[in-house]
Amino acid sequence: MSVSSLSRLVDLREREVDRLSAEVAAKHAVSERYRRNLERMDALCQGSGATAVLPPALSLNCGNYKQAVIGMSQLHRQDLALHEADMAVTQRALTAAARKHEVFSQLLVRRQDEQRRVVEREEQKRQDEMATQVWWRSQR
Repeated sequence: MSVSSLSRLVDLREREVDRLSAEVAAKHAVSERYRRNLERMDALCQGSGATAVLPPALSLNCGNYKQAVIGMSQLHRQDLALHEADMAVTQRALTAAARKHEVFSQLLVRRQDEQRRVVEREEQKRQDEMATQVWWRSQR
C-alpha cells in the first residue's frame, strides 16, 4: 500500500473516530437529560403529598396522578437502559475505530520512514559516486 493511500486511510479513520466521539458525547448528553428528568419525576411523586388526608375525590385524583408519574418514570427508566446499551455499543465502536486509526497511523509512520531511508540511501549513493568521480579526476 502506498504512502498516499495510507495517508488517506488514516484521514478516513480519524474522521470516523471524530464522528463516533461526537456521537458518544451526544448520547451522553441525552443520558444526562434522562437522569435529570427521572429526578424531576421522582420529586413530583414525592411532592404530591399524602392522599389519605384529602377528600375522596382529591385523593383519587392525586393517586391517579402518582400512578401516571410512576408509570411514566418506569418507561423513562426502560428508555434510559436501552439508550445506555446503545451508548455502550457506540463506545465499543469508537474504541475499535481508535485502535484501527492507531494501527494505520503507525503503519504510515513506518512506511514514511522506509521511504525516507530509501531517498537518503539514493542520495548517499549519488554523493559517493560524485566523490569517486572527483577522486578519479584528481588522480589523473
